[in-house]
Amino acid sequence: MKYVNKIICAICIICGSWSCSDMLETESSRQNFDPSIGEKSDSLFYAFGIFEAMQHLADQYVVQGELRGDLVKTTQYTDNNLRQLADFSATTANKYDSAYVYYRVINNCNYYIAHRNTELYTGAENVVIKEYACVKAIRAWAYMQLARNYGKVPFFTEPLTQISQIDDNNFPELDMDGIVAQLAPDLEQYTGLAVPPVYNGANAAGNTNWSFAKTFTARLCFIPVDVVLGDMYLEVGDYHRAASHFVTYLTTVDTEPTSFYEASFSLKGMRGGVTVITEDSPYYSLMTERQTLESEAGTDGWKTPGSWSSFFNQNATNDIISYIPMAASAQNGTTTAVPGFFGVDYYATATETTGLKRSTNNRLPLKSEIQLVPSDTLQALSDSTEYYYYVDYSSSASYDSIQIAKVGDMRLRNVLDNQTTDDNQEMTWITKYDNANIILYRKSTVLLHLAEAFNRLGYYDLAFAILKDGISPALIQSADAADAVPYMSETSKTLLTTTYPLLANTDKFPAKTAIGIHCHGTSKAASDMAKTTYRPGKSPYNLSRMGGIQIAKTEAFLNLAAGTLNTKQDTINAIEDMLCDEYALEFAFEGNRYFDLLRLSNHKNGHAASSSAFNGSPANYGGAYGTKWLQKKLEGRGWDESKRYLPFR
Repeated sequence: MKYVNKIICAICIICGSWSCSDMLETESSRQNFDPSIGEKSDSLFYAFGIFEAMQHLADQYVVQGELRGDLVKTTQYTDNNLRQLADFSATTANKYDSAYVYYRVINNCNYYIAHRNTELYTGAENVVIKEYACVKAIRAWAYMQLARNYGKVPFFTEPLTQISQIDDNNFPELDMDGIVAQLAPDLEQYTGLAVPPVYNGANAAGNTNWSFAKTFTARLCFIPVDVVLGDMYLEVGDYHRAASHFVTYLTTVDTEPTSFYEASFSLKGMRGGVTVITEDSPYYSLMTERQTLESEAGTDGWKTPGSWSSFFNQNATNDIISYIPMAASAQNGTTTAVPGFFGVDYYATATETTGLKRSTNNRLPLKSEIQLVPSDTLQALSDSTEYYYYVDYSSSASYDSIQIAKVGDMRLRNVLDNQTTDDNQEMTWITKYDNANIILYRKSTVLLHLAEAFNRLGYYDLAFAILKDGISPALIQSADAADAVPYMSETSKTLLTTTYPLLANTDKFPAKTAIGIHCHGTSKAASDMAKTTYRPGKSPYNLSRMGGIQIAKTEAFLNLAAGTLNTKQDTINAIEDMLCDEYALEFAFEGNRYFDLLRLSNHKNGHAASSSAFNGSPANYGGAYGTKWLQKKLEGRGWDESKRYLPFR
């Protein structure tokens, strides 16, 4: 291992430059590793050097997280490097198995941290500290990815600029617990700090691709400290600290307005024998009426009309917390292969598009040789998810009747482009990467990870609230109020204004913008707040019913008689499995899936660092239940415990 360390660190020194060329160009003339970064004006140059290093890990981040998960499958055109990740046969020769790309980011961050002057003020304001904290957060994020992929990894915080620093080094090899123990205490001093605001409007001038200029918002290239701390603590099972930092982000750090969209009701056909919506379908008139009425919903202040798929538009930033923007052409910087994996020929020139099918918005050309498509597992999950709707909108009484349509979740269909080729073949393209940006965190990520932490703390009603209703003042209404949320315990109501003060100031989460994450793809999973009054108990999507359905699945998996699982911890496991499904529907193809499965598996096995009373799984689930659960998720893929991590290269 030490020999490999030397190679990695040497490459970091030789190749891990601070170049800010191309789409991340600045006017700075500083040279690589110039130790004089003590002036305010140097800030942009060095920060963009880190951003440029992040671009080099972007493709690997996506494919390592998705190919080893259960949401994509390969095709006859899939590159062997991708295929080996998918069947867990990747060796150190694999193109997408490189620890170096993460160490390049880490070493750049180490150099910045070691040399940046943090005592620079404009008046009473420290103009450096937010950026300095975010660079430490990026370093912690990179170390998290290393631990997720490789288990134990070499750990160092000094900048390596001389070969003598590598010879006879004594770098410790740390796992996730060790990395969190080393980095989290230092990050704690920066909790509550926002990302630097000074980079808004940065763009790649002249980078034009099809109908838009390639622009990016540089503040979104940073990762907020509290988001990283929340994720670090969630990984090691410290659920209280995880929840606390996610709440701090949502209540203190996040200052951007959020639009909570539902996915639009689509006319695209469904797979797996589920009802196909056509003009002859009983759901067609429902769809047209809903679109008409909800397009007018903005007039009474409920929420901005739109579609969940708007989260991924070129200039959409309401839901995005952090991303890696990639250049629009090789001449303008570092490009990405990810859109091409999913069949979108993002980098084709006008002369190369002759004969290629165009996307439905006629903006991008589509390849016929698609390497990655949605898995049967994801399609089955999407198709089997219930969709909720009102019978009609003719009067306020209509809001008291929410029905189920067996037409599936809308999120997957909103990021697919289905077309029939000239030879009558159905083809599917995934469109989340139409803009060649790699999303790391969304507000939806923070909310669902908060739900995961709440659930493991024993507050499964709070977790379900994030799925069903969102964060709303309705959650803390007294039990005798007409608009009280029926499933909320008094303990949880108190927590929302004290220990986890999401609703200590209800102006931060007004009822008119509240919508549960599950509503993104299933519409009226919650009772409507459009008329400002919560209407409890009207939706079939309720804690008792949905928890019972999930518990029945666990009983079937364990070959237990119906009704056997009836404890609080059984409910916690059921809600955790519901969250696992929600991660699939909300974050498919974004690079998270395998790591979500690993983390949930660890929760179910029980994590040594956790003090939660609900750590692990009930005894009657059997030993190493989390591993068995993960094995089932990846069934037929060649996974076993020995394949948990990639070979270190």
